[in-house]
Amino acid sequence: MICALGSAVCFGTASVLQAVAARATAPGTGSGVDARLLLRALRQWRYVAGLGLDGLGFLLELVALRSLPIYAVGAALAASLAVTAVVAARALRVRLSGVEWGAVAVVCGGLAMLGLASGAEGDRTGSTALRVGVLCVAVAVPVAGALAGRLPGRARAAALGLGSGIGFGVVEVAVRLIDGLTPAALLANPASYALLVGGGAAFLLLTSALQRGSVTAATAGMVIGETVGPALAGVAWLGDRTRAGLTPLAIAGFLLAILGALALARFGEAPTEPAAAPSEEPRTTT
Repeated sequence: MICALGSAVCFGTASVLQAVAARATAPGTGSGVDARLLLRALRQWRYVAGLGLDGLGFLLELVALRSLPIYAVGAALAASLAVTAVVAARALRVRLSGVEWGAVAVVCGGLAMLGLASGAEGDRTGSTALRVGVLCVAVAVPVAGALAGRLPGRARAAALGLGSGIGFGVVEVAVRLIDGLTPAALLANPASYALLVGGGAAFLLLTSALQRGSVTAATAGMVIGETVGPALAGVAWLGDRTRAGLTPLAIAGFLLAILGALALARFGEAPTEPAAAPSEEPRTTT
């Protein structure tokens, strides 16, 4: 759980850096998904720094997924929005309302409940059909993203965010389906390719969502995509369970963490304007 929370801190801080960098990147033309956007974003030092934090967060996530049920790790990752809100409040002089501070507390409380109720990771390794199915979902993510990029306004942002969340969810499940780390085992396992395709597509869709449209809607879609589906997959096919008699506590903690994160979804979009001077009143985003 410490690794899962450390991953959330890395991802939450990276979101602020990447949102600022994405908004400062020149937009492309045509569809809402621009594969060259990543290359342009890489010219921004904030985006590169965010990628470094993402890499560290991913390593911590791998450790957590090897010890905890997927639903616990997914809820912890959704809590990265609470980290983003706190970092934005300090670094970007964004004022959090009392309700938003309450949402941060709800996320923390939900994670505490989840930590108490979580059992060990499931002991099932997953069937070949599940591995192939996860790869099929990973391949479908960029295809669906290209279609979502043609939608108007807020619907496009929400669809791109949901697509990126599904891609990140594919990564969570794929990690559990990789049971051998030798080159031969990795090359023969469809989950290895699912991890690469799903993760790459998720980053592309998320960067496009951060740069275009309503990022609040995109962030909410991402939280749902990366938590609900993987949690169900872990319980249904990988044997994830709670501690004896604590299933209601785990369900309540999971829901509280996700609902609290959704209440903070607006912090997926960091303002790009310069911060106010110390003598000025902190500005509030809308």
